Amino acid sequence: MVFEINTSVYEKLPRSFYLRDDVVQIAKDLLGKVLITNMDGVITAGKIVETEAYCGRGDKACHANGKRTPRTEVIYGQGGYAYVYLCYGIHHLVNVVTNEEEQADAVLIRALEPLTGEEIMRERRKFTKTKLASGPGTLSQAMGISVKMTGADLLSDQIWIGTDGKERDFEIYADTRIGVEYAEEDALKPWRFIIAGNKFVSKGIKKARLTTPDFK
Repeated sequence: MVFEINTSVYEKLPRSFYLRDDVVQIAKDLLGKVLITNMDGVITAGKIVETEAYCGRGDKACHANGKRTPRTEVIYGQGGYAYVYLCYGIHHLVNVVTNEEEQADAVLIRALEPLTGEEIMRERRKFTKTKLASGPGTLSQAMGISVKMTGADLLSDQIWIGTDGKERDFEIYADTRIGVEYAEEDALKPWRFIIAGNKFVSKGIKKARLTTPDFK
């Protein structure tokens, strides 16, 4: 059962959270935080339960690897902004830009555990019987996020990430990222992180990694 929550109890993450230079650590630290959108007064919120880290320097899986394009320009900006891109011409994928300007690091939000606005999410997802936000494309649809929001400030009142300030009470497991086989050896980086045992993740970790400890 999903319970309605008062989003005001979640304090917005400060800019300094995003400006740190360790994108892998930020990807882990985002787990358990709450992604909130306010679309013309309609509030939806979900706990982040799965993330993937992408490094702008030397990571062949990152969009910043290779040629700089108008689409990826936002990644080269200051951390704390949204990078939303279209995948396969269908799915809108939301990323959190991190680090200082020109570093081009980002964290893909891969799955949410719905917390509030469930009926709105179902309506946006066209009342599908599948999980509402268990996948980067489905969560964006459920939360009303589209490429029009690329460049949005995560300290705004339209889209933001909040925390209740409580200590983490879950384990984090790591696995390789999904859908980046083209990245050669970088496809093997264990930079996908999930909340262990959470049923809302997009895909379970490999059996060989079920006992993988929290990487710090």
